[in-house]
Amino acid sequence: MNKKIRFIVIRISIMPVFNKIGAVCALTALLTVGCSTVSKTVSDTAHALTTMHTKKVVDVNEVTANGIGKKIGTISFQDSDKGLIITPALADLPSGTRGFHIHENPSCAPAVKDGKPGAALAAGSHYNPNQAPHHGTPTTGHLGDLPALVVDNTGVATTAVIAPRLKLADIQGRAIMIHAGGDNYSDSPLPLGGGGARIACGVIK
Repeated sequence: MNKKIRFIVIRISIMPVFNKIGAVCALTALLTVGCSTVSKTVSDTAHALTTMHTKKVVDVNEVTANGIGKKIGTISFQDSDKGLIITPALADLPSGTRGFHIHENPSCAPAVKDGKPGAALAAGSHYNPNQAPHHGTPTTGHLGDLPALVVDNTGVATTAVIAPRLKLADIQGRAIMIHAGGDNYSDSPLPLGGGGARIACGVIK
């Protein structure tokens, strides 16, 4: 009789322990899944934020028919819902408005045209994958046609412009070009807005 009582007592005492172990295991599994989910969410959010704010910074140098000269600053490129934001941080430029374009080739080297060497001619023509027939505004012309670069009276350019039809992916493997003249967004009276000679350039890698 006593043995039976002891057996029953022991059995009753052990059951809560098993229940506690089961509860701990279940809680551990839940926490593991929860932590894994939180970790993935944080990782995905960080990736999304990084992608959203991806910025490419390009060195810009003076260019002449003799070659590539000194660095005069940088230009940064960043996607936005309104288009590609292009932000210069440049110095030592002629004051006023300057022709500002994306060119098709990733080079700022001089090249020969019509028997004469020219500054940054290896960059080729304006980026124009859609074969637009004329130079124009950032919404009507070549895809590489940008708003004119504004240079203050100290030779500094820091005013950002927006290329509404461009994305960062479009311009990788191209060049950014600054011209000696301005830009009237037309091929008349001079071709390509009248920008003329190429005075500064950066390769967009």
